Amino acid sequence: MALQCGIVGLPNVGKSTLFNCLSNAKAQSANFPFCTIEPNVGVITVPDERLNKLAELVKPNRIVPTTVEIVDIAGLVKGASKGEGLGNKFLANIRETDAIIHVLRCFDDDNVTHVDGSVNPIRDKEIIDYELQLKDLETVDGRLQRVQKQAQTGGDKTAKQQYEVLIRYKEALEQGKPARTVTFDSKDDIKIARELFLLTSKPVLYVCNVDEASAVNGNKYVDMVREATKEENAEILIVAAQTESEIAEFDTYEERQMFLNEIGLEESGVARLIKAAYKLLNLETYFTCGVQEVRAWTYLKGSKAPQCAAVIHTDFEKGFIRAEVIKYDDFITYGSEAACKEAGKMNVEGKEYVAHDGDIMHFRFNV
Repeated sequence: MALQCGIVGLPNVGKSTLFNCLSNAKAQSANFPFCTIEPNVGVITVPDERLNKLAELVKPNRIVPTTVEIVDIAGLVKGASKGEGLGNKFLANIRETDAIIHVLRCFDDDNVTHVDGSVNPIRDKEIIDYELQLKDLETVDGRLQRVQKQAQTGGDKTAKQQYEVLIRYKEALEQGKPARTVTFDSKDDIKIARELFLLTSKPVLYVCNVDEASAVNGNKYVDMVREATKEENAEILIVAAQTESEIAEFDTYEERQMFLNEIGLEESGVARLIKAAYKLLNLETYFTCGVQEVRAWTYLKGSKAPQCAAVIHTDFEKGFIRAEVIKYDDFITYGSEAACKEAGKMNVEGKEYVAHDGDIMHFRFNV
């Protein structure tokens, strides 16, 4: 799947350091603005303990995890919506992503320059929010000019629907609210809204980049972010990016876990961030199990069996006959496909079956 999360933030908040930890694609990381000009794309393995447990039972020749794409986008400054700094490039790059990971600086360090001279994550958040909202308002106003006359004087039903959707967005944006706070009930309205590709309609995850001492419980800056975002229905994640980069230098899993335990973490911030990004993109996982390979496959939440089959190969969807489905917990309990089948734990599902996260699926098809 080509869905992408874009990492955004002001210059020098730790975006590229975090991206390096995520992808091992050593994006240039330096103490000055705009060191990331072209977006760096990292294809990142999604950690999934279920895959390892299945592999322990099946003992396959290989294990293939699923992935998610993360894009490191150039830092934004005030006036980006008017082309300041690398504004136009930033906004074009973010428009191409499906979700936003918004990194906020929540640490003090005199050695790392802040473009506005002091640490204030709420001010930083509002700068980016404002620039994105301003660009969205420009988009909405442009569309309104095109459909307003048709909607108000003609009998064009579609133009009237578009006008009503645009007006709701305009009202929210003018109040300083992101487009994602506007919800629609009808399928037609939802379709119109999606086709606008508004920047602030994308789901967002706020990552509070903290110092090592604040990696577990956060700090006063994180509390400020929690308070400022409580009405947005957005998730917040605490990550110490510099510490994560140090963890990445250890050679073995055991060494990394020992370091994490010493600072009071059970799981690395990077692993938590990848899982959160996967969820943010509305993605889920199903598995295929065999002696050749145990593999994780990505599908959009709510997909039916034929669409899941198409993730492996489009022919699987075209000639779909049925899906043989075993629930993950049942597979772990009984230990093999044959044992699950014997216990009546394998279900045969048709085209209308909606996949569930963790399903173990085998597709029958005929082309």
